[in-house]
Amino acid sequence: MPFQPFLTPEDAQNAFYEAIERANLEDMMGVWAEDEEIICVHPQGPRLQGFDAVRESWKRIFTGGLQLKVAISEQQRYHHLMLAIFVVHENIKVVSGQPQEALVVSTNVFMQTHQGWRMVVHHSSASPKRTFEEEIPAVLH
Repeated sequence: MPFQPFLTPEDAQNAFYEAIERANLEDMMGVWAEDEEIICVHPQGPRLQGFDAVRESWKRIFTGGLQLKVAISEQQRYHHLMLAIFVVHENIKVVSGQPQEALVVSTNVFMQTHQGWRMVVHHSSASPKRTFEEEIPAVLH
């Protein structure tokens, strides 16, 4: 599969979310490093490791018939040499079928490779309705 060389981690992250919105498996897997050490965790899903397992999970999502729109908010970024980490809120809207909305907290990790920047970890969790401070009372140490 031909890979587009992403010159920045932001380029790779943008391509990742564009692939989700287009439900395009080839574009999605073009963002990932072709490596058996890559990891993907979908909300409430198991830890998937390796290119084939990650590909199969996105294939199931994209062939499920849902059209998704993803708006990123509250992005925090860490970038150092060959590694970039983005922690984001994914505001997901299902725009096909019965409209639904979800807030997901995701960590995306990109590594600079000989093929440009590539995703090596995507970990998503459904965001709780309450903040941590509301849920857990303050404890003095």
